[in-house]
Amino acid sequence: MPCYPVGMAEILILYYSRGGSVAQLARAIARGVGEVDGASARLRTVPPVAPITQAAAPPEPEDGAPYVEKHDLRECAGLILGSPTRFGNMAAPMKHFIDTLGAEWASGTLVGKPAAVFTSTATQHGGQESTLLTMLLPLLHHGCVIAGIPFTEPLLSSTRTGGTPYGASHVAGGKDETRLSDEEAALARALGKRIAQLALRLA
Repeated sequence: MPCYPVGMAEILILYYSRGGSVAQLARAIARGVGEVDGASARLRTVPPVAPITQAAAPPEPEDGAPYVEKHDLRECAGLILGSPTRFGNMAAPMKHFIDTLGAEWASGTLVGKPAAVFTSTATQHGGQESTLLTMLLPLLHHGCVIAGIPFTEPLLSSTRTGGTPYGASHVAGGKDETRLSDEEAALARALGKRIAQLALRLA
């Protein structure tokens, strides 16, 4: 049984952002979710993973989305994960959070919920697709219904920056440019809209 009101679908957009690019993608995805009647977006982030010699992360971030709590996973109708790329894989803070979800895996918290992923890289060939694919693996273990961006989205075939069939993406460039291209923003919105529509259908 869904744990949200019948006819409503709250999509959890959970991300880690260091330079701001992933946060920009998250907001574009949230706009896509908001375009679907009966759906809304819940933006959450994960704290950084600091060496033990540094101060621990504050209870709440100074700006941006609040830190995620386990009840966010229980209450959502769908999940969209975002992380910058680190050597072709997700960043350590997102991996650390996922590694704490043993109880949620055992209880089936995410089973049957639609899920998708998004990322940002500094360069065009910085490992976007490998990052997106590896981010999908734990979602499969959690029993999520995986979705990407289908090629019925025309911009997927014409984009010269970010955007992949495995999930939304952004090429930040050498200066970590946070501004999304028109194609990147449109494909991110399309991903949010698709997950929201799937969540309503599955409900």
